[in-house]
Amino acid sequence: MTKKIFILIIIFVFCTIFAEENQELQSITFGLHWFPQAQFAGYIMAYEQGFYEAVGIDMNLEFFDGSSSLTNLREGKVDFCTAWLSQTIAVKSEGEKIVNLCQILQKSSLILVAKKNTGIEKPEDMNGKRISLWSGDFSIQPNAFFNKFNINYEEVPQSYNIQAFLADAWDVASAMYYNEYYKIILAGINEEELNTFFFSDYNLNIPEDGIYCTEDMIAENPELCQKFSEATLQGWEYAFAHRDSTLKIVMKYCDEHQMQTNLAAQSWMLHVIEESMKYNTGENSSSWGILTKSDYERVAEILQEQGLIKNIPPYLDFYGGKQK
Repeated sequence: MTKKIFILIIIFVFCTIFAEENQELQSITFGLHWFPQAQFAGYIMAYEQGFYEAVGIDMNLEFFDGSSSLTNLREGKVDFCTAWLSQTIAVKSEGEKIVNLCQILQKSSLILVAKKNTGIEKPEDMNGKRISLWSGDFSIQPNAFFNKFNINYEEVPQSYNIQAFLADAWDVASAMYYNEYYKIILAGINEEELNTFFFSDYNLNIPEDGIYCTEDMIAENPELCQKFSEATLQGWEYAFAHRDSTLKIVMKYCDEHQMQTNLAAQSWMLHVIEESMKYNTGENSSSWGILTKSDYERVAEILQEQGLIKNIPPYLDFYGGKQK
C-alpha cells in the first residue's frame, strides 16, 4: 500500500466517523397516556441513557395532559403514543389509520380482589355480591368474566381510591395490580387475607400498554420506527437491570409532576411491569414487544362479543412490529 492510498483511507475513516457523530437528529414526540411512574420506566431510561439519541432520535417525552394520547396521535400532535390494546382495536375497527408498533405489556394488570372473609373463593361466589367497577376499557374484562361464569351482581361505580373496599362497602373491587392492589396492602390488609382474580387465569387476558403510530409513519419511515422500538426495548432492559438508579430517576420525574407516591410504591410497580413484559416471553429481550396473532384475535373476539366492534381488522393491518 502506497503512502498516498494510506492517507486517503485515513481521511475517509475520519470523515465517516465525523459525519456519524454530527448526523442531524430526527426530532419526534412520544406521548405517554398517563403521568410519570414506573409504568413508563423503560421509556424514561431510554431517554435518560441516551439510547434514542444513539439511533439518531431527538426525543421529546410528553406525559398525560388531560387529552387522549390516541387523539393527539390522530391530530398530529405526537408521532408515537402508548395506549391499551382494547382501546386501539376498537378505533382501528372504526377506520382509524393506526398501527401497533410494539406490544410492551403482555399480561393484564387489571384484577378483581375480594377479602376472604366475604366467602368469595371462586368466581361463582360473586353471585349476588356488591362489585365495584370502573367504566370504559376497564369494564371489558370484568364483563367477559361475569358472562363466562353467569354471575349476577350488584354493580357499584368505582372511583380511583379503595376506601369503600377497606370499609367493607364493596364485596369485590377492581384494581390495577401495580397500583390499587398495592394500596390495599399498604392500608394494613395482608395478602393472605385477600383472594385475587387475574383475568389471564381465565383465558381473558387483554395485554395493555403498546406503542402506536400512524400507517403513514410506518410506511414512510420504517427504519425510524424500527430504531425507535429497539431503543425503547433497550431502555426497558436497562431499567430492569439497574433498578435502584432507575427508581431514583423515576421518582425525580414523579416529584417534578407532583405525583403523590413514594419509592416503595414505584418499586412494586416496576416489579409488576417487569412480570407483565416477560409474561410468556422470558428473559431474552429479543422476544419482548411482540403482539402475537393469538392474543390479538382473542382480544378482538371479546370486543366483538360485547358489541364494541362490528368487524375485526386483519391482524397484519393492525400490527406492524417484529414477528417471532
